Amino acid sequence: MQIHSVGIDLGKTTFHLVALSAAGKVLLRKKFTQKQLITFTANMQTSLIGMEACSGAHFLGRALRAQGHDVKLIPAQFVKPFVKSNKNDFLDAEAIAEAVDRQNMRFVPIKTDDQLDLQAMHRVRDRLVARRTSVINQLRAFLLERGMVFAKTPIKLRQAMPEILENAESNLTPRMRNLVSLLWSEWKDLQQQIVAMNEEVEQIASSDPACQRLRQIPGIGPLVATAIVAAIGNGAAFHKGREFSAWLGLVPRQHSTGGKARLFGISKRGNRYLRKLLVHGARSAVLIVKRERSPFGPWLDGLEQRAPVKVVITAAANKLARMAWAVLSSGNDYRPATAPMPA
Repeated sequence: MQIHSVGIDLGKTTFHLVALSAAGKVLLRKKFTQKQLITFTANMQTSLIGMEACSGAHFLGRALRAQGHDVKLIPAQFVKPFVKSNKNDFLDAEAIAEAVDRQNMRFVPIKTDDQLDLQAMHRVRDRLVARRTSVINQLRAFLLERGMVFAKTPIKLRQAMPEILENAESNLTPRMRNLVSLLWSEWKDLQQQIVAMNEEVEQIASSDPACQRLRQIPGIGPLVATAIVAAIGNGAAFHKGREFSAWLGLVPRQHSTGGKARLFGISKRGNRYLRKLLVHGARSAVLIVKRERSPFGPWLDGLEQRAPVKVVITAAANKLARMAWAVLSSGNDYRPATAPMPA
Protein backbone atom coordinates (compact mmCIF):
# COMPACT_ATOMS: atom_id res chain seq x y z
CA MET A 1 0.00 0.00 0.00
CA GLN A 2 1.83 3.09 -1.30
CA ILE A 3 0.28 6.26 0.12
CA HIS A 4 0.65 9.29 -2.14
CA SER A 5 -1.24 12.00 -0.22
CA VAL A 6 -3.15 12.25 3.04
CA GLY A 7 -5.96 14.57 4.03
CA ILE A 8 -6.91 15.24 7.66
CA ASP A 9 -10.17 16.93 8.59
CA LEU A 10 -9.60 18.67 11.92
CA GLY A 11 -12.07 18.87 14.77
CA LYS A 12 -12.04 19.71 18.46
CA THR A 13 -12.05 16.09 19.68
CA THR A 14 -12.18 13.90 16.55
CA PHE A 15 -9.93 13.85 13.49
CA HIS A 16 -10.76 12.10 10.22
CA LEU A 17 -7.94 10.83 7.99
CA VAL A 18 -8.16 9.72 4.35
CA ALA A 19 -5.13 8.43 2.41
CA LEU A 20 -5.02 8.32 -1.40
CA SER A 21 -2.83 6.44 -3.84
CA ALA A 22 -1.06 8.06 -6.78
CA ALA A 23 -4.07 7.13 -8.93
CA GLY A 24 -6.47 8.81 -6.51
CA LYS A 25 -7.85 5.58 -5.00
CA VAL A 26 -8.86 5.72 -1.35
CA LEU A 27 -6.51 3.50 0.67
CA LEU A 28 -7.43 4.45 4.24
CA ARG A 29 -10.39 5.94 6.07
CA LYS A 30 -9.88 6.28 9.80
CA LYS A 31 -11.20 8.31 12.71
CA PHE A 32 -8.94 9.27 15.64
CA THR A 33 -8.61 11.37 18.72
CA GLN A 34 -5.67 13.77 18.67
CA LYS A 35 -3.35 11.44 20.60
CA GLN A 36 -4.35 8.45 18.46
CA LEU A 37 -3.72 10.45 15.30
CA ILE A 38 -0.21 11.51 16.35
CA THR A 39 0.61 7.91 17.30
CA PHE A 40 -0.72 6.59 13.98
CA THR A 41 1.17 9.10 11.83
CA ALA A 42 4.37 8.40 13.77
CA ASN A 43 4.21 4.77 12.53
CA MET A 44 3.01 5.67 9.04
CA GLN A 45 5.32 6.07 6.06
CA THR A 46 6.41 9.66 5.43
CA SER A 47 3.79 11.26 3.23
CA LEU A 48 2.39 14.48 1.88
CA ILE A 49 -0.23 15.54 4.44
CA GLY A 50 -2.75 18.33 3.91
CA MET A 51 -4.99 20.08 6.43
CA GLU A 52 -7.26 23.09 6.37
CA ALA A 53 -5.75 26.22 7.92
CA CYS A 54 -7.95 26.51 10.99
CA SER A 55 -7.71 26.44 14.77
CA GLY A 56 -5.22 23.81 15.92
CA ALA A 57 -3.72 23.31 12.46
CA HIS A 58 -0.42 25.01 13.26
CA PHE A 59 0.21 22.86 16.36
CA LEU A 60 -0.63 19.63 14.56
CA GLY A 61 1.33 20.72 11.50
CA ARG A 62 4.48 21.22 13.57
CA ALA A 63 3.97 17.87 15.31
CA LEU A 64 3.57 15.97 12.02
CA ARG A 65 6.47 17.82 10.44
CA ALA A 66 8.68 16.74 13.35
CA GLN A 67 7.79 13.15 12.43
CA GLY A 68 9.22 13.70 8.94
CA HIS A 69 6.01 14.28 7.00
CA ASP A 70 5.60 16.99 4.37
CA VAL A 71 2.76 19.03 5.89
CA LYS A 72 0.87 21.75 4.03
CA LEU A 73 -2.02 23.93 5.20
CA ILE A 74 -4.70 24.93 2.69
CA PRO A 75 -7.20 27.81 3.03
CA ALA A 76 -10.67 26.37 3.50
CA GLN A 77 -12.13 28.17 0.47
CA PHE A 78 -9.68 26.37 -1.83
CA VAL A 79 -10.72 22.95 -0.51
CA LYS A 80 -14.44 23.43 -1.08
CA PRO A 81 -14.37 22.87 -4.90
CA PHE A 82 -12.95 19.37 -4.32
CA VAL A 83 -15.81 18.23 -2.06
CA LYS A 84 -18.03 15.79 -3.95
CA SER A 85 -21.78 15.91 -3.58
CA ASN A 86 -22.88 15.86 0.08
CA LYS A 87 -20.66 16.91 2.96
CA ASN A 88 -19.29 14.82 5.80
CA ASP A 89 -15.96 14.62 7.61
CA PHE A 90 -14.53 11.80 5.50
CA LEU A 91 -15.51 13.56 2.25
CA ASP A 92 -13.83 16.72 3.56
CA ALA A 93 -10.65 14.78 4.35
CA GLU A 94 -10.72 13.18 0.89
CA ALA A 95 -11.11 16.62 -0.71
CA ILE A 96 -8.11 17.88 1.29
CA ALA A 97 -6.03 14.91 0.14
CA GLU A 98 -6.87 15.71 -3.48
CA ALA A 99 -6.29 19.46 -3.12
CA VAL A 100 -2.89 19.16 -1.40
CA ASP A 101 -1.44 17.34 -4.42
CA ARG A 102 -2.24 20.17 -6.84
CA GLN A 103 0.88 21.92 -8.10
CA ASN A 104 -0.76 25.35 -8.39
CA MET A 105 -2.52 25.21 -5.00
CA ARG A 106 -1.93 28.07 -2.55
CA PHE A 107 -0.78 27.10 0.92
CA VAL A 108 -0.53 28.77 4.32
CA PRO A 109 2.87 28.68 6.09
CA ILE A 110 2.89 26.97 9.48
CA LYS A 111 3.30 29.66 12.13
CA THR A 112 5.98 29.53 14.79
CA ASP A 113 5.22 29.86 18.51
CA ASP A 114 6.45 33.48 18.44
CA GLN A 115 4.08 34.31 15.59
CA LEU A 116 1.16 32.71 17.41
CA ASP A 117 2.04 34.66 20.56
CA LEU A 118 2.10 37.94 18.64
CA GLN A 119 -1.16 37.10 16.90
CA ALA A 120 -2.81 36.28 20.24
CA MET A 121 -1.60 39.59 21.72
CA HIS A 122 -3.13 41.55 18.88
CA ARG A 123 -6.43 39.72 19.15
CA VAL A 124 -6.63 40.29 22.90
CA ARG A 125 -5.76 43.97 22.47
CA ASP A 126 -8.38 44.37 19.73
CA ARG A 127 -11.02 42.84 22.00
CA LEU A 128 -10.05 45.13 24.88
CA VAL A 129 -10.28 48.20 22.63
CA ALA A 130 -13.73 47.13 21.38
CA ARG A 131 -14.87 46.52 24.95
CA ARG A 132 -13.59 49.94 26.05
CA THR A 133 -15.52 51.58 23.22
CA SER A 134 -18.66 49.71 24.29
CA VAL A 135 -18.27 50.91 27.89
CA ILE A 136 -17.79 54.52 26.75
CA ASN A 137 -20.87 54.37 24.52
CA GLN A 138 -22.98 52.94 27.33
CA LEU A 139 -21.79 55.66 29.70
CA ARG A 140 -22.70 58.34 27.17
CA ALA A 141 -26.17 56.87 26.69
CA PHE A 142 -26.91 56.71 30.43
CA LEU A 143 -25.67 60.26 31.02
CA LEU A 144 -27.59 61.56 28.02
CA GLU A 145 -30.81 60.28 29.60
CA ARG A 146 -29.92 62.49 32.59
CA GLY A 147 -29.36 65.54 30.39
CA MET A 148 -25.53 65.40 30.32
CA VAL A 149 -23.93 65.74 26.88
CA PHE A 150 -20.20 65.69 26.14
CA ALA A 151 -17.96 66.17 23.14
CA LYS A 152 -17.26 63.18 20.88
CA THR A 153 -13.70 62.59 22.02
CA PRO A 154 -13.34 60.17 24.98
CA ILE A 155 -10.93 62.54 26.75
CA LYS A 156 -13.71 65.06 27.43
CA LEU A 157 -15.88 62.43 29.08
CA ARG A 158 -12.91 61.02 31.01
CA GLN A 159 -12.05 64.45 32.41
CA ALA A 160 -15.66 65.02 33.51
CA MET A 161 -16.22 61.63 35.18
CA PRO A 162 -14.77 62.49 38.65
CA GLU A 163 -16.91 65.63 38.85
CA ILE A 164 -20.03 63.74 37.77
CA LEU A 165 -19.59 61.15 40.52
CA GLU A 166 -18.64 63.66 43.22
CA ASN A 167 -21.33 66.25 42.43
CA ALA A 168 -24.27 65.50 44.69
CA GLU A 169 -26.46 67.93 42.74
CA SER A 170 -26.12 66.08 39.43
CA ASN A 171 -29.31 64.54 38.14
CA LEU A 172 -28.37 60.97 39.11
CA THR A 173 -30.32 58.61 41.33
CA PRO A 174 -28.30 56.53 43.85
CA ARG A 175 -28.79 53.41 41.74
CA MET A 176 -27.66 55.13 38.53
CA ARG A 177 -24.69 56.68 40.36
CA ASN A 178 -23.58 53.19 41.39
CA LEU A 179 -23.92 51.93 37.80
CA VAL A 180 -21.95 54.88 36.41
CA SER A 181 -19.26 54.33 39.05
CA LEU A 182 -19.07 50.65 38.03
CA LEU A 183 -18.68 51.56 34.37
CA TRP A 184 -16.05 54.18 35.21
CA SER A 185 -14.01 51.59 37.13
CA GLU A 186 -14.30 49.15 34.24
CA TRP A 187 -13.14 51.84 31.82
CA LYS A 188 -10.05 52.58 33.93
CA ASP A 189 -9.20 48.88 34.23
CA LEU A 190 -9.52 48.38 30.48
CA GLN A 191 -7.37 51.44 29.83
CA GLN A 192 -4.62 50.07 32.07
CA GLN A 193 -4.70 46.71 30.30
CA ILE A 194 -4.53 48.36 26.87
CA VAL A 195 -1.59 50.54 27.93
CA ALA A 196 0.23 47.47 29.24
CA MET A 197 -0.40 45.64 25.94
CA ASN A 198 0.84 48.65 23.96
CA GLU A 199 4.05 48.75 25.99
CA GLU A 200 4.66 45.05 25.41
CA VAL A 201 4.05 45.43 21.66
CA GLU A 202 6.46 48.37 21.59
CA GLN A 203 9.09 46.31 23.39
CA ILE A 204 8.73 43.42 20.91
CA ALA A 205 8.82 45.76 17.91
CA SER A 206 11.99 47.42 19.22
CA SER A 207 13.84 44.12 19.73
CA ASP A 208 12.73 42.11 16.68
CA PRO A 209 14.94 42.70 13.57
CA ALA A 210 12.08 42.22 11.08
CA CYS A 211 9.89 44.72 12.95
CA GLN A 212 12.76 47.20 13.10
CA ARG A 213 13.12 47.08 9.31
CA LEU A 214 9.38 47.47 8.79
CA ARG A 215 9.22 50.51 11.09
CA GLN A 216 11.55 52.38 8.73
CA ILE A 217 8.67 52.57 6.23
CA PRO A 218 6.54 55.74 6.61
CA GLY A 219 3.14 54.91 8.11
CA ILE A 220 4.20 51.63 9.76
CA GLY A 221 4.55 51.73 13.54
CA PRO A 222 4.96 49.03 16.19
CA LEU A 223 1.36 47.77 15.96
CA VAL A 224 1.40 47.39 12.16
CA ALA A 225 4.92 45.93 12.12
CA THR A 226 4.21 43.24 14.71
CA ALA A 227 0.85 42.40 13.10
CA ILE A 228 2.51 41.88 9.70
CA VAL A 229 5.26 39.68 11.14
CA ALA A 230 2.66 37.65 13.07
CA ALA A 231 0.59 37.16 9.92
CA ILE A 232 3.17 36.35 7.22
CA GLY A 233 6.55 35.89 8.92
CA ASN A 234 9.18 36.47 6.23
CA GLY A 235 6.59 36.73 3.43
CA ALA A 236 7.69 33.47 1.74
CA ALA A 237 4.06 32.47 1.11
CA PHE A 238 3.74 35.21 -1.53
CA HIS A 239 5.69 35.49 -4.77
CA LYS A 240 5.34 39.25 -5.04
CA GLY A 241 3.99 42.25 -3.19
CA ARG A 242 0.76 42.37 -5.16
CA GLU A 243 -0.15 38.88 -3.98
CA PHE A 244 0.22 40.08 -0.40
CA SER A 245 -1.92 43.17 -1.00
CA ALA A 246 -4.50 41.00 -2.81
CA TRP A 247 -4.57 38.62 0.17
CA LEU A 248 -5.27 41.63 2.40
CA GLY A 249 -8.14 42.73 0.16
CA LEU A 250 -6.49 46.00 -0.89
CA VAL A 251 -6.83 45.46 -4.65
CA PRO A 252 -9.96 45.92 -6.81
CA ARG A 253 -12.47 43.09 -6.97
CA GLN A 254 -12.48 41.69 -10.48
CA HIS A 255 -15.27 40.13 -12.55
CA SER A 256 -14.00 39.94 -16.11
CA THR A 257 -15.35 37.80 -18.92
CA GLY A 258 -15.40 37.73 -22.71
CA GLY A 259 -12.20 39.76 -22.87
CA LYS A 260 -13.85 42.68 -21.09
CA ALA A 261 -12.17 43.73 -17.83
CA ARG A 262 -14.48 44.84 -15.02
CA LEU A 263 -12.99 46.19 -11.80
CA PHE A 264 -14.95 47.24 -8.73
CA GLY A 265 -14.04 48.48 -5.24
CA ILE A 266 -11.45 46.77 -3.07
CA SER A 267 -12.27 43.12 -2.43
CA LYS A 268 -11.94 43.30 1.41
CA ARG A 269 -10.77 39.69 1.53
CA GLY A 270 -8.23 38.14 3.85
CA ASN A 271 -7.02 39.49 7.18
CA ARG A 272 -9.51 42.23 8.18
CA TYR A 273 -7.54 43.26 11.25
CA LEU A 274 -4.27 43.73 9.39
CA ARG A 275 -6.03 45.58 6.57
CA LYS A 276 -7.58 47.96 9.11
CA LEU A 277 -4.18 48.68 10.69
CA LEU A 278 -2.57 49.32 7.30
CA VAL A 279 -5.36 51.71 6.31
CA HIS A 280 -4.91 53.63 9.57
CA GLY A 281 -1.15 53.74 8.98
CA ALA A 282 -1.70 54.96 5.43
CA ARG A 283 -4.06 57.68 6.69
CA SER A 284 -1.33 58.85 9.06
CA ALA A 285 1.25 58.84 6.25
CA VAL A 286 -1.04 60.75 3.87
CA LEU A 287 -1.77 63.46 6.44
CA ILE A 288 1.59 63.78 8.19
CA VAL A 289 4.32 62.83 5.72
CA LYS A 290 6.44 65.73 4.47
CA ARG A 291 5.55 65.81 0.80
CA GLU A 292 8.61 67.78 -0.28
CA ARG A 293 11.01 65.36 1.43
CA SER A 294 9.36 61.97 0.98
CA PRO A 295 9.34 59.89 -2.21
CA PHE A 296 5.62 59.49 -1.51
CA GLY A 297 5.13 63.19 -2.06
CA PRO A 298 4.79 63.55 -5.86
CA TRP A 299 2.80 60.33 -6.10
CA LEU A 300 0.36 61.44 -3.38
CA ASP A 301 0.01 64.93 -4.86
CA GLY A 302 -0.78 63.54 -8.31
CA LEU A 303 -3.27 61.00 -6.96
CA GLU A 304 -5.09 63.57 -4.81
CA GLN A 305 -5.80 65.67 -7.92
CA ARG A 306 -7.87 62.93 -9.53
CA ALA A 307 -9.23 60.77 -6.66
CA PRO A 308 -11.15 61.26 -3.38
CA VAL A 309 -9.18 61.21 -0.15
CA LYS A 310 -10.40 57.73 0.90
CA VAL A 311 -9.23 56.30 -2.42
CA VAL A 312 -5.86 57.96 -1.87
CA ILE A 313 -5.60 56.41 1.61
CA THR A 314 -6.52 52.94 0.31
CA ALA A 315 -3.98 53.24 -2.51
CA ALA A 316 -1.34 54.29 0.02
CA ALA A 317 -2.21 51.25 2.17
CA ASN A 318 -1.74 49.05 -0.90
CA LYS A 319 1.68 50.59 -1.48
CA LEU A 320 2.66 50.15 2.17
CA ALA A 321 1.71 46.47 2.00
CA ARG A 322 3.88 45.95 -1.09
CA MET A 323 6.85 47.70 0.47
CA ALA A 324 6.43 45.71 3.69
CA TRP A 325 6.52 42.44 1.73
CA ALA A 326 9.62 43.58 -0.17
CA VAL A 327 11.43 44.42 3.08
CA LEU A 328 10.49 41.11 4.72
CA SER A 329 11.18 38.86 1.73
CA SER A 330 14.53 40.45 0.89
CA GLY A 331 15.79 40.78 4.46
CA ASN A 332 17.14 44.24 3.63
CA ASP A 333 16.46 47.61 5.21
CA TYR A 334 13.91 49.98 3.69
CA ARG A 335 15.53 52.20 1.06
CA PRO A 336 13.40 55.15 -0.09
CA ALA A 337 13.31 55.82 -3.80
CA THR A 338 15.79 58.50 -4.84
CA ALA A 339 13.79 59.70 -7.84
CA PRO A 340 10.19 60.93 -7.56
CA MET A 341 7.64 58.28 -8.43
CA PRO A 342 5.34 59.07 -11.37
CA ALA A 343 1.84 60.16 -10.50
